[in-house]
Amino acid sequence: MSAESDGAMTYVGRVVAAGRTRAGRNAALYRVSSRSFPNRRAVEVDGAVAIVPREDAQDDSTRNPYVSYDAVRLAGRWAVAANGAHCDPIAEKLAGGAPPKDALALALLAMDYEHDHLNTPRIAAVVPIEGDEAWLGVVRADGLQVQAVSLEAGAAIYLATYEASSVTPSQRSEFDAADADAAARFAIEGGAFAAMTHPVASAAALAAPGAFALGTALA
Repeated sequence: MSAESDGAMTYVGRVVAAGRTRAGRNAALYRVSSRSFPNRRAVEVDGAVAIVPREDAQDDSTRNPYVSYDAVRLAGRWAVAANGAHCDPIAEKLAGGAPPKDALALALLAMDYEHDHLNTPRIAAVVPIEGDEAWLGVVRADGLQVQAVSLEAGAAIYLATYEASSVTPSQRSEFDAADADAAARFAIEGGAFAAMTHPVASAAALAAPGAFALGTALA
């Protein structure tokens, strides 16, 4: 795995994060950054957010499962953010009653890392509508990591496909948002995310009383 850096700016590829606003609302964040396929957008479809080609970029290369996929899905009290087709089985396992650790581990092991020329990891975040503990997971060519992380007001813990592909407390950003669209926007231009290059689009699920609200943003 490799990424490029330019001073304080870094290319980290796709990003997931688990966060909490200063007002105490939990959030799952997803951001797609890309040098190869920038012509994409995030759209809400049937209670999920999908990454799809822009209307002016409908070609064969943007129809493969590494480029178009569900990025945020809801499953009962959980929101899932992920960088590929593993988002769906994680959400389905959660909806069937599986604990988040099991849902992440089983789906990531079954689908494995992306067998492209970079061996791109699959990453995912599972965030509860209420509660102080979220989960981050990643499967790389060299192993699998699934770990609980603490949610703290005004902060988000992130995981990325390049340069930040292990779960660690040091991958932390300030975080706040008034609504779901603002949460998605924060993943592009707020806190530590602002230093990540080549943003394309983002999505978020932000907790509200009784349900998650979905939001999107375009770079």
